[in-house]
Amino acid sequence: MANAAELIEQNLLQLARRGIELRHGLYERFFAAFPERRSAFLCPEATSIRMTDETLQMLHGIAAGESWVWPLIAELIATHRSYGHLPLREYDVFVDLVVDELAKALGTEMSREHETVWREQAERLKTMIGKAQAEWDQILPRGTAAASA
Repeated sequence: MANAAELIEQNLLQLARRGIELRHGLYERFFAAFPERRSAFLCPEATSIRMTDETLQMLHGIAAGESWVWPLIAELIATHRSYGHLPLREYDVFVDLVVDELAKALGTEMSREHETVWREQAERLKTMIGKAQAEWDQILPRGTAAASA
């Protein structure tokens, strides 16, 4: 029986073999849910590639128990603070949409076992994002000069 990281790798390889880019449907759905965020994407082509890939990498990294995931999440949350307050709901929706689009793209190639693993890692990622956001808010409360710099 494959472990969580191996199951995720199987789906990522299937996605790569088929040449599917999740970002198009992902961002269409994200911007439909949060149209006010579209203006924050100065170069949507590059940003959508990077953010989609980073999310998939973090989900795989969490499943594999990689130590680099937490520092990356903390750094990304700090970077996102420059765009103003991003509610946790937006992060949660984005992460869920990544898994939704992956399941849609792979169709029957994504078994229940695969989807369960992806959803479990997504919940773990959302928890880590919430923790990072809370820690940054404690260090640099919103509205302080340092937080808006």
